[in-house]
Amino acid sequence: MTEMSNVYPEYDFDHNMGYGTAKHIAALKEIGPSPIHRKSFIGGILGIR
Repeated sequence: MTEMSNVYPEYDFDHNMGYGTAKHIAALKEIGPSPIHRKSFIGGILGIR
């Protein structure tokens, strides 16, 4: 996730390690998902099924 944090720094991947931190969830809500986000993860947060 550290490498992906360099590619997508706005999501704070190097600090969430599989569990969404407040900063990570805020970025998802503000920017939307990146191409590497799991749809099963973002579905619950963003209300996407």
